[in-house]
Amino acid sequence: MRGPNGEFLGLNGKPEYVRQACEQSLQNLGIDSIDLYYMHRKDPKVEIEEIVGAISELVKQGKVKYLGLSEVDAETLRRAHAVHPITALQSEFSLWSREPEGEIFDVCKELGITFVAYSPLGRGFLTGAIKSRADLEASDWRLTLPRFTDADISENLKFVEVIDEIAQSKKATKAQVALAWVLGQNDEIVAIPGTRNVHRLEENLGACNVELTESDLAVIQRSIPSETVGSRY
Repeated sequence: MRGPNGEFLGLNGKPEYVRQACEQSLQNLGIDSIDLYYMHRKDPKVEIEEIVGAISELVKQGKVKYLGLSEVDAETLRRAHAVHPITALQSEFSLWSREPEGEIFDVCKELGITFVAYSPLGRGFLTGAIKSRADLEASDWRLTLPRFTDADISENLKFVEVIDEIAQSKKATKAQVALAWVLGQNDEIVAIPGTRNVHRLEENLGACNVELTESDLAVIQRSIPSETVGSRY
């Protein structure tokens, strides 16, 4: 939930709030139906069956077409899917955030759920644009994240060094290599990198033309640190 100035007010998965948020979105967007309606964070006080049940009622009413979840574990995903088919699971995934690998990917494949990788460029870090906190504006919210202390940035630059080595060999950018790796993990993945300008959008689209060989993947597997220094949040 957000306040009038965008301030975070906590999580609310109660059916009445699910309906209220949907109505507000329909009004804000000026549309009659939402294509994909996400539960972006699970309210720990409300069972997933109750939340998904409320969204499924919106489907019956024609206000929502497909259901999505975000940042839930494999068991919760299965329980949700048993109530109503889940179309997409959106969670953070990149070369420095690989938690969904394994069980989550297996469940998505089994149930036919698209995995939507957000922050596939590590919030911009994997592009090599951030070498210290000084590269971020004072108001940048990334400065509040554990991985963006100067000490952790220094340690995590190992990721960028490996990506850069491969990028140079392919005459590609670091962003394109990082995105190509995400997209190549399995057929159920869609990546959603964010950008504020057309130039970066075009660069990101170029990732579709970058082919990582078995040798490239072996270098990444061997050289990329198994753990990222600093937690995500």
